[in-house]
Amino acid sequence: MEKIQEVIAEQIRPALHAHNGDIEFVEVTADGFVKVRLSGACATCPGAEQTMSEVVEGKLREVYPNLKGVIPVYQVSDDLIHQALKILRKGKG
Repeated sequence: MEKIQEVIAEQIRPALHAHNGDIEFVEVTADGFVKVRLSGACATCPGAEQTMSEVVEGKLREVYPNLKGVIPVYQVSDDLIHQALKILRKGKG
């Protein structure tokens, strides 16, 4: 796990920072997948899937050759939830 976090910090994160994005390591699953969370501009970028496969998975496979894949973990912000609830509640007025 330390090597994975090192690759994220030293190789992947700087590339994402250049595009106003970031990445957070979540976990390595028992079946060999790495879970990460993209944030900033990368979280909503149309090219996020390509970034995950080419940049994130590619770099991680260099240190973790048995990697089964990378799984993005999505999290909705509290602000977005509040905005959605506000819109939905207007219709019930």
